[in-house]
Amino acid sequence: QVQLVESGGGLVQTGGSLRLSCAAAGDTLRTYTVGWFRQAPGKEREFVAGILWSGRSTYYADSVKGRFTISRDNARVTVYLQMNSLKSEDTAVYFCAADHNPLGANVIHMGPHEYDYWGQGTQVTVSS
Repeated sequence: QVQLVESGGGLVQTGGSLRLSCAAAGDTLRTYTVGWFRQAPGKEREFVAGILWSGRSTYYADSVKGRFTISRDNARVTVYLQMNSLKSEDTAVYFCAADHNPLGANVIHMGPHEYDYWGQGTQVTVSS
């Protein structure tokens, strides 16, 4: 079982940048595909970006493509979300989630229900 802890959220002005971290405890992320999701007040949780367990593939929501970058460290214990050119509509609580993938399937799920473990979330607020 893996525990996930997000950090790096905060208040930033439009056009600014933040880097979120998702640190794993209890296990490494070697056999987990990791996704970042966000949820704004009154809205459903939505997929933002995902990185395959191997690190060889990434996928982004259209709304963040070209602005956000997901990556993972070589030790496979931390996943990052670099967020540039932030907009007010990026304001939300950001969650990381892990999809246990022991058979090595090459798929990055976009549905929250596909993920087994979740962090507690970190608030990102973009002010105009």
